[in-house]
Amino acid sequence: MNLLIILMVNSLLSLALILIAFWLPQMNLYSEKANPYECGFDPTSSARLPFSMKFFLVAITFLLFDLEIALLLPLPWAIQFTNTTTTTLTAFILVTILSLGLCYEWMQKGLEWTE
Repeated sequence: MNLLIILMVNSLLSLALILIAFWLPQMNLYSEKANPYECGFDPTSSARLPFSMKFFLVAITFLLFDLEIALLLPLPWAIQFTNTTTTTLTAFILVTILSLGLCYEWMQKGLEWTE
């Protein structure tokens, strides 16, 4: 019962915050607000420079493995339960999927900086 109340309160609070943010009037954007701030000086170049797609792929790979660590951290506590087979199988499947993805990215030369 407490879980249901907590879920309802969180959902209503989230919905209220989303609706408030949606209905708030938009502020007028003028050139000084739209430009990046560089210590009070005029920007020397454009702040909207393109970045390398290789960097983006490496950053996404880093985030995926960071998520893997976050998902596997509670594993020692989960093994203390009576049904360790499910926990171990889930962890093994997670590591296998991420390893296969890393191998695929490596074979597609997504981790190499030079071309």
